[in-house]
Amino acid sequence: MTIHKEGTPTILIVLLFNLAVQFCSFYFIPGLLVIKLLLLGGSLFLQGFIMSFFRFPKREMVFGENKIISPADGKVVVIEETHEGEYFNDKCIQVSIFMSAFNVHINWAPISGLVKYYKYHPGKFLIARKPKSSTENERTSLVLETDGKTEILIRQIAGFVARRIVAYSKVGTTKLQGDQIGFIKFGSRVDLFLPLGTKINVKLGDKVKGTQSVIAEL
Repeated sequence: MTIHKEGTPTILIVLLFNLAVQFCSFYFIPGLLVIKLLLLGGSLFLQGFIMSFFRFPKREMVFGENKIISPADGKVVVIEETHEGEYFNDKCIQVSIFMSAFNVHINWAPISGLVKYYKYHPGKFLIARKPKSSTENERTSLVLETDGKTEILIRQIAGFVARRIVAYSKVGTTKLQGDQIGFIKFGSRVDLFLPLGTKINVKLGDKVKGTQSVIAEL
């Protein structure tokens, strides 16, 4: 396991903050050992949490031409037929994965395909579990087209705590299944919009792992 590149600035800022806290504790709180120990414990916990959030685990990826692998770690909170109005303007099957602050927050390409569409949308920061977050929160939309001309839409959604979405996709480029497509910081959600008739292999409440869980089959 390593640390993701997106975490380097944040980890350094938190480290400097913790060092400043410990410096002040040592020089300005003389004799109060209990308080010093509490501050030290809090600093170690905070540093450990931040480093854990930006962890980059090594995994054996699942591959398959017709398999839709999970683009994120988290919990399946939505499986429903819905109208997708941004790109398809048609009915699709929506599968949504909620990522808590304790999940790995890297996002991966669920299939191999050509990037046909990409758009960033500024917006609100509602709690990512709420249905309105899919259309009202800050988000990105990415469409991948397979060699068989099947298109799926992947939507990264910022949550109540998440304030930054990083995307690595450009229209006209190709993504291989399991390639990184982005990163969302501090709690968020990923929506998949799949063609009607797609076989769904998960159910509500299932915990899934990015690149390892098979969400659906075309």
